[in-house]
Amino acid sequence: MIASLDFGFLNWGIVSNFILKGLAFSVQLTLIAMIGGILLGTVLALMRLSGKPWLVIPAAAYVNTLRSIPLVMVILWFFLLIPLLIGQPMGAEMSAIITFTVFEAAYYSEIMRAGIQSVSRGQEHAGYAMGMTYGQTMWLIVLPQAFRNMLPVLLTQTIILFQDTSLVYAIGAYDLLKGFEVAGRNFNRPVETYLVAALVYFVICFSLSMLVRRLQKKIAIIR
Repeated sequence: MIASLDFGFLNWGIVSNFILKGLAFSVQLTLIAMIGGILLGTVLALMRLSGKPWLVIPAAAYVNTLRSIPLVMVILWFFLLIPLLIGQPMGAEMSAIITFTVFEAAYYSEIMRAGIQSVSRGQEHAGYAMGMTYGQTMWLIVLPQAFRNMLPVLLTQTIILFQDTSLVYAIGAYDLLKGFEVAGRNFNRPVETYLVAALVYFVICFSLSMLVRRLQKKIAIIR
């Protein structure tokens, strides 16, 4: 089996025609879902920490529900249900962007909630003593410190998010894995392309993990 492997067909033409297009969408999906997920996740975290039942209950239900459902199932739900609700097809790529943003917000919210709780309550009380509202205190005092504390964890979750983008194959979106799959099917070398795809994912994610580790050490020094 190993002796029959042939990677000679791989060249820049295949990379430019098949792989880069998928990589571009995977990166785009990761960045959009990260930004949207952090923003929505921060709102959910503040709702859960507000102490007001009418905010805490729906936020907790949102987070606990999505964290209890497999991502691929959520992807299929959004891809199949949203067109029925809006009355027109939305496309696999747009459906993936919405799904990942909504889904990742549940995970980012827990990270942000832990980051907010890591900030001394004295900081929050100081804001109230200066006449700030809850929103002003969180936005100007607590969240900047919480974001710095949780930055390595947020980036680690983003690396996991990049890995999870491979699941959009279920709805036919053209991501990095799909690019390798198409190349392998066209040149009748599926085993080789899947092996190279695994290597590419490993190199990207391992390199990013090393950068996050270095960032974590710098933040620890600043503290």
